[in-house]
Amino acid sequence: MSSLRPLMVLGCSSSSGKSLLVTGLCRWFARQGIDVAPFKAQNMSNNARVVHGGEIGVAQWLQARAAGIEPTVDTNPVLLKPEADTRSQVIVHGVARPDLTAMAWRERGPSLWPPMTESYQHLADQHDLVIIEGAGSPAEINLDDLVNNRIVDHTDAAAILVADIDRGGAFAHLVGTWTLVPDPTRRRLTGFVLNKFRGDASLLDPAPTLVTERTGMHHVGVLPMLAHELPDEEGGSIRATAPPGAPRVVIVRYPYASNLDEWHLLGHAAHVRWATTPADLDGADLVILPGSKHVTADMHWMIARHLDTAIRATRTRIVGICGGAMLAGRRITDPHGIEGGDTDGLGLIDLTTEMAATKITTATHVTLNPPAGPWETLRGVTADGYEIRNGVVSGTAPTIGPGAWADGNVLVTTVHGLFEHPDVVAAVVGHRPEPVLDATFDLLADAVDEHLDTAFLRRVVGC
Repeated sequence: MSSLRPLMVLGCSSSSGKSLLVTGLCRWFARQGIDVAPFKAQNMSNNARVVHGGEIGVAQWLQARAAGIEPTVDTNPVLLKPEADTRSQVIVHGVARPDLTAMAWRERGPSLWPPMTESYQHLADQHDLVIIEGAGSPAEINLDDLVNNRIVDHTDAAAILVADIDRGGAFAHLVGTWTLVPDPTRRRLTGFVLNKFRGDASLLDPAPTLVTERTGMHHVGVLPMLAHELPDEEGGSIRATAPPGAPRVVIVRYPYASNLDEWHLLGHAAHVRWATTPADLDGADLVILPGSKHVTADMHWMIARHLDTAIRATRTRIVGICGGAMLAGRRITDPHGIEGGDTDGLGLIDLTTEMAATKITTATHVTLNPPAGPWETLRGVTADGYEIRNGVVSGTAPTIGPGAWADGNVLVTTVHGLFEHPDVVAAVVGHRPEPVLDATFDLLADAVDEHLDTAFLRRVVGC
């Protein structure tokens, strides 16, 4: 079905703005009446979402929403989820692959390339335009680069290169990247974008012209530093300003905390900060134990910093989500070696977890019915969410809904995404935030309209 040439957004570095630009382009092309789909062959993030067939990185989930289509495993066929400094779980077409996870990094390519190209072709067959996001930089000359150079060659995409001008050295990054990439990529690099600029763009002259003279890449435009509400695709950030009198919420940020993007709305209703020391808990009205990709390692991290003692001692309300729910329980057992060993939990609630060999990835709908007490404001609240876990949770703690338990000041659930619903946030912290994602997608598309050469973008894709 694809009638247009694919467009690929490459970056001079990680965090240059590839995901942000692809999201904006997806919404912009969709507003032009074009059936557009995002694609990233391989992503690395512990922030993931469940779609039909399994899990994908959150960036492609957001980009699909910006494009107005249903996200699928084809939008991100390979996802790497870090479990240690030198180890990542490999997800292919939404499903964990222990065989590939155990394989040396340089040996995985022949197994990963077929699902990458298969997924791309599915999207190209179903949509008019595919916008492809690269990963890191295409100039990492020490790597066998499937995700950037091989994909751009395979798809014959028109490519634009993004540089983060806020960090400095952007013009050297652009020319240096153009110089180091292989010839097939260089031939397809049609333009460049300067991202995250602060100040008067006229002061950049004549540097963009000089870059064009040296590389042949068209200067597509300068995107300013945008005050957007796009959740982080890898870590977590709190960008919002809470209303006056809002409660204080602390989120424990252990090393393998996952799905931190799901707290992006909470910052509009509460004063949110991260906790890495016991002192960070002082004055909190609510403590959150977020998801965890490696609960054993994160439990040991809390013990080493005495956060376990501080959390047990607090009398404020505590919420645990998925891995956080497991950490709040009494014991985590690991008969299949998923986490590398058994460990005691915090003992806040009478639940135990056994790590199963098969990973659960499912969308779910929750209605909460807690008894009178600290959580009664949640009674009757309903929300959609998703589950991504190996842990099977059981125990005698009172059940308040599917995959949810509460006892005293502690409420835990295996369901992610509940706090992205304004009704849930309002019931817990007393302030109802307005949804922000659609407004963010339009903000990014407006920035494309205002700051980029949209006639050039139309021309290179053929519309």
